[in-house]
Amino acid sequence: MSSADEKIPNSTANPPPEDAVLDDESRLPAAAHRGKPWMYRSPKIGPWTLPWYASPISQLLIVSFVCFLCPGMFNAVNGLGAGGQLDGHAVNKANTALYSTFAVVGFFAGSVANRLGLRTTLFFGGFGYFLYVASILSYNHNKNTGFLIFAGALLGVCAGCLWTAQGAVMMSYPDEQHKGKFISWFWIIFNLGGVIGSLVPLGQNIHSKANAVNDGTYIAFMVLMFLGFVLSFALVNPKFVRRVDGSHVIVMKNPSWQSELKGLVQVLRTDYYIVLFFPMFLASNWFTTYQFNGVNLAQFNIRTRALNNVLYWFFQMVGAFVFGYLLDIKSVRRTVRARAGLVLLFVLTMAVWGGGWAFQKNYDRADVLLEDDRTDWTASNYIGPMFLYLFYGFYDAAFQTCCYWFMGALTNNSRKLANFAGFYKGIQSAGAAITWRMDDLNVSYKAYFGSTWGLLAGSLVVAAPVVFWKIKDSIDIEEDIKFSDETLEEVAGNQILEGDEKK
Repeated sequence: MSSADEKIPNSTANPPPEDAVLDDESRLPAAAHRGKPWMYRSPKIGPWTLPWYASPISQLLIVSFVCFLCPGMFNAVNGLGAGGQLDGHAVNKANTALYSTFAVVGFFAGSVANRLGLRTTLFFGGFGYFLYVASILSYNHNKNTGFLIFAGALLGVCAGCLWTAQGAVMMSYPDEQHKGKFISWFWIIFNLGGVIGSLVPLGQNIHSKANAVNDGTYIAFMVLMFLGFVLSFALVNPKFVRRVDGSHVIVMKNPSWQSELKGLVQVLRTDYYIVLFFPMFLASNWFTTYQFNGVNLAQFNIRTRALNNVLYWFFQMVGAFVFGYLLDIKSVRRTVRARAGLVLLFVLTMAVWGGGWAFQKNYDRADVLLEDDRTDWTASNYIGPMFLYLFYGFYDAAFQTCCYWFMGALTNNSRKLANFAGFYKGIQSAGAAITWRMDDLNVSYKAYFGSTWGLLAGSLVVAAPVVFWKIKDSIDIEEDIKFSDETLEEVAGNQILEGDEKK
């Protein structure tokens, strides 16, 4: 082992206390300050000491609120079914284009994020959401399907970039002991966007029993999304981020497009077992079209769909909180938590989707009622489907929290995690593209449901070998960085610089 290797700190050897993310700046060694001094000052508000600006938690909060305002609001629009329109075919075509480009770009977006930087990638990603909602507003007046489909395709490119940058921050910035909590905090804030976004159409259409939202709803979403992608500029360069113990994020120094493409191939070679997660990635968005269009749009009027949306995204917050904290229980070894999490998720899959079949077996596309006859929240038969829909939201968050936590438990390397996040979002989006197209082709709801339940359960079985045998109690930092000589050079260079500063 080289002298540079010996200087690399292992942040997992002496983990910080659970409340370290809210500790004061005195816990951060002065030699670890690579950015401006103000980045490492912890502001105090009354009795509370807030985390410094360049801390992992502060950066996570920035990314969380970007997602709160951009994809969070997009989820609120899409959750209405047909993007709030009466006829879902135009929006289905736009979503098919969206997830088709998302699938292609997402797979390589880790290389884009590493090359352009997380801030630029996040900003570009947020812009696409703003344009997409603008295209739906335009469609309300001129029925320009071409512009709507173009905006959907562009959003796929943008979303691939945004979600890869988000995944890299969420999985690589925290230390190993707090990854579940970081995922939980992000998912809660992000889905709060869906909750608040859903309150907009609920408030504006609370007295309406029609099946399309008004222009004011879309304009409100556009304003919020604009604020979101501008907020991306508040993110700092990853090299300035320092954890409470003084350790830094493993980043690559001045990557080129060539090195990034080589790195992508290298990840697939050195971490070949990640392919066993691919069915799980595919399944993670397979069910959303069914839930939004096959249940919410098909069964309920607009104000009830808006209420269902609020409950759906709220219970996503609950699901993220429960699973995020369960996966971080310190008294249980990480290997045991990983295996127990997978088993619990499988049990939840059978319970929630078993209840879903009890509801779905009673109708199919041919049985969908006319707009004026769809269920309102005042109906006596509403309570059962309402509980089913909120459990769908809980399950979605639980499934995706586990996906992120499993990936984050395999490595702490931000470059590698950016590629993992790209694989995840790319394959996830390929599944979504297929399902939006299935809905546009009027595939039977029962057949769609069966494919969803089977894929979810089967993907967990396929992923089990990785969860059971590849996730370790802790990751050795030398193993984590040896896959990239350039990454090692950056880490060693940082340590030498810090040693010079100490002198």
